[in-house]
Amino acid sequence: MAIFSMESKRLLRRIDFMLLLSATAIVIFGLVTISSATHINTPGEERFWFVQRQGIFALVNAVLAFLFMNFDYRGLQQYGRGLYIFNLIMLLAVMIFGHAALGAQRWIQIGPISLQPSEFSKLIMIICMAAILEERMGRLNTIQDLIPIAGYIGLPFLLVLKQPDLGTSLVFMAIFFGMVIACGMSWRIFTFIIVLGVAAFPVLWHFMKDYQKMRIMVFLDPNVDPLGSGYHIIQSKIAIGSGMLFGKGLFEGTQSQLNFLPENHTDFIFAVVGEELGFVGAVVLLLLYLIVLWRGIMIARDAADVFGRLLAVGITSMLAFHVLVNVGMTTGIMPVTGIPLPLMSYGISSLTTNILAIAILLNINMHRQKFLW
Repeated sequence: MAIFSMESKRLLRRIDFMLLLSATAIVIFGLVTISSATHINTPGEERFWFVQRQGIFALVNAVLAFLFMNFDYRGLQQYGRGLYIFNLIMLLAVMIFGHAALGAQRWIQIGPISLQPSEFSKLIMIICMAAILEERMGRLNTIQDLIPIAGYIGLPFLLVLKQPDLGTSLVFMAIFFGMVIACGMSWRIFTFIIVLGVAAFPVLWHFMKDYQKMRIMVFLDPNVDPLGSGYHIIQSKIAIGSGMLFGKGLFEGTQSQLNFLPENHTDFIFAVVGEELGFVGAVVLLLLYLIVLWRGIMIARDAADVFGRLLAVGITSMLAFHVLVNVGMTTGIMPVTGIPLPLMSYGISSLTTNILAIAILLNINMHRQKFLW
């Protein structure tokens, strides 16, 4: 019996191979970099534990993504309300049953696997937002029109912020603005919101936690706390700068290999690329991301329906914000936040979310000419 129908085989011929190959190359790039960053940090047989684990889940997620592409993405729309409720339950469960690490309660332990629900929450909210915004296409003309949408995403935003996870909370904002702009919100309203946010910053400063204030101060001057909050960014800039044009070579980086660079296989993996593969390696990686984002924009433009267009915009906004902030913080042009580099940084939840996001983009593209046969 055939696994795929004739229609499915025709759809599979429409796979965006440029997007697929670029995303696959980034995953492989990540596995090699994780292997290099961690190979002397753990003894004996555990030396390649991180890369083996990441590789296994990459393959599992690739199979799930391939199976998902056999279905029509439009079916996701009917599950918008159910997914929203599930998302809230998942985030509330973190507050009750989650375990803490690095000063934040963000993870739920399921057997040997630690899952971070806030990662999955981003993709779930993109689906939920696309489902409700489809009916409001071209009708976001006033601030009053935006208030229900802001409240809709605001509740999971606050639950994630409570963990605390400021980085993921900011991703929610990027998704929100990207999708409402695609839905027709005027730039006049967008400019008003930005100006209002800047004006309110002195007030928000008083509600920020001490470590959040210190991150902003360190962003302005890392030497304010060189052995504390500023240590990460100082070591990251040293690592990237020491790589020069062609880098020191894989497994040869000093800042990374000798553990001067913290979180070198997660949040600061781009610094490892800069040190070991140099400016050339970093540019190659950024070009791969540029292709992924460009294909996301093109898929949004050519989508067969409004729901697909909004999904593609939300996913592309999420990926673009992750790349911009992660690369920005490792190079010292943005404050340090716990935002991983998509498809590169070690993390099962992040990897799963991003691979499924790419699968949705591929699915949207595959169905864009469905009715032209």
